[in-house]
Parts: sequence; C-alpha cells; structure tokens
Amino acid sequence: MRVVIVGAGTFGASLAWWLAREGDDVTLVDQFEPGDRRATSGGETRLIRVGHGDEDYYTAMAWRARTLWRELEAESGADLFVECGIAWFAHGDDGWEAESERTIRAQGIPCEHLDPAAAAELFPGLGAGDLAWVLFEPHTGVLRAQRAVQALAGQAAEHGARILRARARPDGGAAILDDGTRLEGDAVVWACGPWLARLFPEHVPLRVTLQELLFFAAGPAWHAIPGWCDYDRAIYGTPDLDELGAKAAADYEGPELDPDAELPEQATTEQIVRGYFDERFPALAAAPLVESRTCRYETTADTNFVAWPHPEHPHVWLVGGGSGHGFKHGPALAERLAAALHGDAELPAMFAVGERRQGRSLRTAGHGIRL
Repeated sequence: MRVVIVGAGTFGASLAWWLAREGDDVTLVDQFEPGDRRATSGGETRLIRVGHGDEDYYTAMAWRARTLWRELEAESGADLFVECGIAWFAHGDDGWEAESERTIRAQGIPCEHLDPAAAAELFPGLGAGDLAWVLFEPHTGVLRAQRAVQALAGQAAEHGARILRARARPDGGAAILDDGTRLEGDAVVWACGPWLARLFPEHVPLRVTLQELLFFAAGPAWHAIPGWCDYDRAIYGTPDLDELGAKAAADYEGPELDPDAELPEQATTEQIVRGYFDERFPALAAAPLVESRTCRYETTADTNFVAWPHPEHPHVWLVGGGSGHGFKHGPALAERLAAALHGDAELPAMFAVGERRQGRSLRTAGHGIRL
C-alpha cells in the first residue's frame, strides 16, 4: 500500500513508523524537522497517563501506547519514557479521579488509591489540606517528546519510509508540495496539527491557542517525584528531568495564535502557578523561574481526536485535534488507524470530522476557560 502522510508530529510520525515497519510504501512530509518546537508535538516532555475519566477507549489506548513506546525505545536505542508514575489530586469522592480509577481497574491496569498522608510520601512537603485522596498510576510517567518524535521518524526511515521536508497543500485526493511536486497514494493522510483546520476548515474546526510552560529550579528532591495533575484546578506538572527544572503549567486556554505565527516568550501564568504552589508544594513557591516556554494546542470542542476519511475523497484521511492530550497516544492511535486504512477495522464515531459540541475535557477542567 502506498501512503502519503503530511505532518511528522506524534500522529503522523507514529503512523509512518507503524506502516513502514509493516512493509507499506510510506512518504512522510513535514515543513519542519521532526520535533520542531513550533509544532504541537515539539518541546521536551509530555505526560503519559491512563486516567481518562470513564472513557475506556482512551484508557486502553494509552496503556497500549505505553507498550509501543517501549518497543520504539528498544528498536531505536533512545531513552524516551521515564516511568515515574502519575498522581491525580482528587478533591472529592466522586468526579474525574473516581471515574478514572473504576475504568483503570476494570481493564486490569495497576493503580493505587492513596489517602493524603500516604500520598505525601511521593512529594517533598505535599500540601494536602484540600485533598480527599490521590489516584496514583505507578507505571506511567513522562515522555521525552522531541526525542520521541525524532525516534519515530528515524525508525520510519530505517524501515524504508521516505522523509521530505516541504510544505504541502491538498489538491483533490493528492498533496501538492511547494515546489509543485504532486504526491498521490492509496491513502493520503493529513496529520498536520494546527494547520489541519486551515487546510480543511469545513471539516475540522479547531481552536489553536498559545499555552505556557514554566520551569522552576526545584533542587535534587524534585528529580524523582511523579508527574502530577489536578484536574479540577486545571494545573499539572512533571519532575525535574534532564536538569531542565520542575515543569508546571496552568491548563486554561490561552489566546488564539495563528499556526504560522512565531511563538512568543512570556510568563503571564507565573502568578497562577506560584499561587497553586503556595498550597500544594510550599517548597516550590519561592523557587526561581529558570525558563518560560510557549507551545500550541489545537483543540476540538469535545477534546476527542479527529481521525476520519474526507467526505469527498474516501482515501484521504484527516487526523489531528490532539487537544493537549494526544501526544502519548501516538503509536497506539497509529496502530488503529493503520488497521482502518487497510480495511481491517473501523475507528469510533467520536473521531468523525465535522462540527463538535462542547464536551467534558479529556485533559483538565480548564478546557474552554480562557485566561
């Protein structure tokens, strides 16, 4: 099968890797080098977690992705996955964390229900006065994102994929490069992140926003903590990996940003993050800010992904809408998408193109709330 993939982020590069190692003829096109920070799959780290409320499809896909990231590590020799665990801070006995725990346990995935005193052993000086309990996923953690995308593209090439650096636009069922080259295939997959809505506005409505990431000089005690997420208060973070600093981000929607605009350097959310640290991690409240970085989200109204054939060109597939939680799923979504391309399976209707109703976030409660 000849497949053209436009976009070498986590979805596109994962699909190229999967198809190429299965023997398909793959051409992967991207305007940047894989892992470029201007793409929504750029940057240093992403959480990999299985907690998705009561959404069992995403829970299963994330757990499968964990296995496939390990396979990519073994194949490429790259160190991609840090199994430090993920802690979810629960403010009540019902809600996201309780739904997640039920879904995780139903699939036989290990997790722990910790009282605040037990959870305090995971973090230096955890402030737990507002917490009812903590859901801990011991076998998840953090992915080195940029390195992972580069490994996906590199291994796709090792398996025979052709990688082109060029900008592309759709022309019926084909992709036209900026030099006029026309690429056609049995399948043409557009997995181009925030540019997907610009190329297919009638089929893929997305909100493209600017998001901030803050890195703090936390000290050695923060090298071995779990990743963490407070769903209700819309904030998350990672340990200090690779001496970058402990990362934290307020997960509200930032201002809209054109896909081609340069990423500005700013730290407008520092006060929000430090206010959270005052309560949750007092030892970090006065920690020096090492660096602030920005990135893009491309978000659907319901935060479900897009992975569906074009209504007018059935061999053309539109894939994206990572919605700030898609990175970790890359290889497992690719596995499912490859089966759909070959006619061996169908993807769920929640991935269909077209308008979406505003839905509960699969990321944090900050979805739809603008700063």
